[in-house]
Amino acid sequence: MSDDEADISLGSMFTEPPRPPTPEPSIAVYNRERPGRTGIEDWKEIDIRLVGTHPLWGNYLWNAARAFASYLDEHLDIYQDKCVLELGAGGALPSIVAVKNGARKVVITDYPDDDLVKNIELNVETNISILNRERVSIQGYIWGRPIDPLLNALPKTHPEPSFDLIILSDLIFNHSQHDALLTTCEAALAPAPSESQGTSSSPSVLVFYSHHRPHLAHRDMEFFQQARERGWFCEEILTRKFAPMFPNDSGEESIRSTVHGWRLTRS
Repeated sequence: MSDDEADISLGSMFTEPPRPPTPEPSIAVYNRERPGRTGIEDWKEIDIRLVGTHPLWGNYLWNAARAFASYLDEHLDIYQDKCVLELGAGGALPSIVAVKNGARKVVITDYPDDDLVKNIELNVETNISILNRERVSIQGYIWGRPIDPLLNALPKTHPEPSFDLIILSDLIFNHSQHDALLTTCEAALAPAPSESQGTSSSPSVLVFYSHHRPHLAHRDMEFFQQARERGWFCEEILTRKFAPMFPNDSGEESIRSTVHGWRLTRS
């Protein structure tokens, strides 16, 4: 079977056991932790619409997304006037923060499902001014596939047909998709100029996640082992405690409630 003929249905790509769905779309509010920071838009909060139910968990605003939003709001230098790609965006909170704070272009992607893509479009319309929506491209995209449509969304004047920052927010629990995620990141990330290698301004992949199933934490961490084997330099840059998303889930609560942030750069 060729790659083009491979089964790309949701059931074949994401084999994690489903959680009980929420019945209706909902709104989650992200409040800016330090109002008054610079950007192209003045903002205090972001309203994120969440789909009512979905097998890819788009019906939750995950703690990793909140931690990501806060981190991006603190570290504008890594994406201001640069090009950003988010994979598996869900409600797209980190991407929206990047747009509002001055990213040159943000390409927001999730699985090519109408409910997910339309929901991202609604969140952009709600939170991004009309003047700045040209900074956004929203696309359905399957990890590991050719990235030409993503690169075609970049400004024609961008010096490299690639991205300066790639956002992976709470994706590595999809263990079967580690290879596909890394394949896309390798194809999409800009090469590092020699003077910026190893610095915070070097083109990078930011990976934020929680161990939702502590007994499978070692499987989550295989993502970074595989990345190292493929030539990435991986470093943990953040740990942050939240209230657990699902208090009644099994496993140690302190593990489930912690968000970890990692930076991947080309070694």
